[in-house]
Amino acid sequence: MKVLGISFGRIDQRSDVMVKEALFAAKAAGAEVEFINTVRLNIGHCRACDYCSRCRDKGDVEIHCCMKDDYSILEEKCLEADGIIIGAPVYAVGIVGQFKNFVDRFGPSHDRAALLEENKKRAEAGKPLLDERYFKDRYVGYISVGGAQTHNWVALGLPMLDLFSFSFCMKCVGHVDAYDQGRTGHPLFDKDLMKKCADLGTAVAESLGKPYDEVDTWVGDEGVCPVCHNPLLSMNGTTTVECPICGIYGKLSVDGDKVTVEFSEEQKNRARNTIPGIYEHYNEIQNMITVCVPKLQANKDTLPVMMEKYKNFDLHWD
Repeated sequence: MKVLGISFGRIDQRSDVMVKEALFAAKAAGAEVEFINTVRLNIGHCRACDYCSRCRDKGDVEIHCCMKDDYSILEEKCLEADGIIIGAPVYAVGIVGQFKNFVDRFGPSHDRAALLEENKKRAEAGKPLLDERYFKDRYVGYISVGGAQTHNWVALGLPMLDLFSFSFCMKCVGHVDAYDQGRTGHPLFDKDLMKKCADLGTAVAESLGKPYDEVDTWVGDEGVCPVCHNPLLSMNGTTTVECPICGIYGKLSVDGDKVTVEFSEEQKNRARNTIPGIYEHYNEIQNMITVCVPKLQANKDTLPVMMEKYKNFDLHWD
């Protein structure tokens, strides 16, 4: 069982140190470990060209991106891993953009629901199945690294890291919110922080190979959502609130100054990182296609005419 540590921060700086501390503990717990720093990797943004989907639909066993950069290096290492620990810096309230570039390309192309449905078709047709690594359950842990003393300047760090879990239906077992690094000076000066990183590595390693429903481990602050443990809520003016990360609904109640939110088992079981949750999105996309395609076909002659002034935007003002 292998735990992969990924740092999106500067080489030998805070993110590297904290991820490596987690890997030391994971190795002590019996896992094989590997570390990669991405800062010198060239991972461009997704161009929405649909090449990866076409790879899947035309029968390829492995799904690849058409862009020839370093994305495939990190993709392959994630596929080989059984557990993943990511550390990344917060630059502007949320996680550094290189991480989002990777997630935008990795997530949709490895959507568990779409891959399961594709494999059903291939099995029925007697065709080669997709790479079995796409269907391996994995455990993850996240470390958000920020310099600000005021927590709201790093508030989207951990929520953004959780975006990595969804498409592959990975289960997160812990968060480390390492903010106030500007005053700390260096994580090695903070023994409590380093212990949190070590505990995270141990939690990931000890979860490997176990079914998701047998693991209720959590390392870090409890948060408000019982699935992702982030403290964020979306409100609509009623007592029904939503976790914007997991997409699940809860009931809010207030008793004096104390606010509580209750999430039912039904809601927790449809979070975005679950099979039912990822299938909700898959079915939504399929339904969109059935509505959108007929509209485009019905307007195939008129739409180009309607688009002329937008394609010739710079000339429109002459």
